[in-house]
Amino acid sequence: MRIGIASDHGGFRLKSELVPVLRERAGVSVEDLGTTSDASTDYPDYAHRLAAAILSGELDRGILVCGTGVGMSIAANRHAGIRCVVCSDTYTARLSRQHNDTNVLAIGERVVGKGLAVEIVTAWLDEAADMDPRHARRREKIEPTEPR
Repeated sequence: MRIGIASDHGGFRLKSELVPVLRERAGVSVEDLGTTSDASTDYPDYAHRLAAAILSGELDRGILVCGTGVGMSIAANRHAGIRCVVCSDTYTARLSRQHNDTNVLAIGERVVGKGLAVEIVTAWLDEAADMDPRHARRREKIEPTEPR
């Protein structure tokens, strides 16, 4: 699995703590898409970069980190084909994969600490999408019906 991870300045420290954890997972390659410091940046730039890499097939899934996870998730979800969830608990992370087949996870550095963030990421990466037709039908209804 090819995972991308990106943050703005508000998520830089947590992203820096998650990268080595992700690199230790068997069968996972990690691409850090920035930012490279805690200097002020604009979160949409990183969310759009990660979304584009997933949509092009360069990455399978992605993780975004900012102060709350909310800004990153909004920006990522502007892309047709991206299903980004902002999570602060493992239950939501698992269910977002099972029911919604989310391909991007957003986390807030100011909301969760490293320990919980690792648990959320692990739950999200380990969970598979439920291919039950009712979930597939609902996922199809999420996609935009008009070009953006």
